Amino acid sequence: MNVLIACEYSATVRDAFRSKGHNAWSCDILPSEGDRRWHHEGDVIEFLNHTHMNWDLMIAHPPCTDLAVSGARHFAEKIADGRQQRALEFVQALLHAPIPRIALENPISVISSKIRKPDQIIQPWQFGHGETKATCLWLKGLPKLVPTNIVEGRSDRIHKMPPGPNRWKERSRTYQGIADAMAEQWGNAA
Repeated sequence: MNVLIACEYSATVRDAFRSKGHNAWSCDILPSEGDRRWHHEGDVIEFLNHTHMNWDLMIAHPPCTDLAVSGARHFAEKIADGRQQRALEFVQALLHAPIPRIALENPISVISSKIRKPDQIIQPWQFGHGETKATCLWLKGLPKLVPTNIVEGRSDRIHKMPPGPNRWKERSRTYQGIADAMAEQWGNAA
C-alpha cells in the first residue's frame, strides 16, 4: 500500500507503516528526524499536486498552533490576521485530497465547529502509554481505531511540559503505540 504521512517530521507513523512492508513516505516543511530517503521536505499540498504516486492512504497531522482550543486566548488575534482561516483551509485541502482513505489527526480544536466533528477521540493510555492527550481523528474510508493496550497511570505530562524552544515539537509527537495501531489496523484496510 502507498501511504503518505503528511506533516510529520518525526518519522514515527511513517516508520510504523514501513515496518509492516508498506511504501510509506512522510512529508513536512521540516527535515525528517528519521531516514530521509522516504521523506519529502516541502509543502504537502504541492507534493500531492506534483507527485505521480497513487496514494492509498494518507494520515495527516496539520499544525495545531492556530486551531487548538488550548490556545483559545489567542483566537481573536489569529482570526483578525487570517492565520486561523488559512489553517482551516489547509485542513480542508487535506481532507479533500483525492485519496480513498484519510485520517486527519489534531487535538481538540476549532475543526470540530468550523468543519465537522471528529469521528473518534483517542487517548495515549488506550495504546500503552500512561498519559492523557485527547487526540481527535477525522476519518474517510477508515474504521475507528480499536484500543490495543489500556494502561493505568493517567498523567497529563504533555500539558504540563515546561516552556522552551522545542516544546511545540515535543507536544506534537505521535505516541509509538498509536502509530503502531494505525499501521496494524489501517494498513490492512485496503
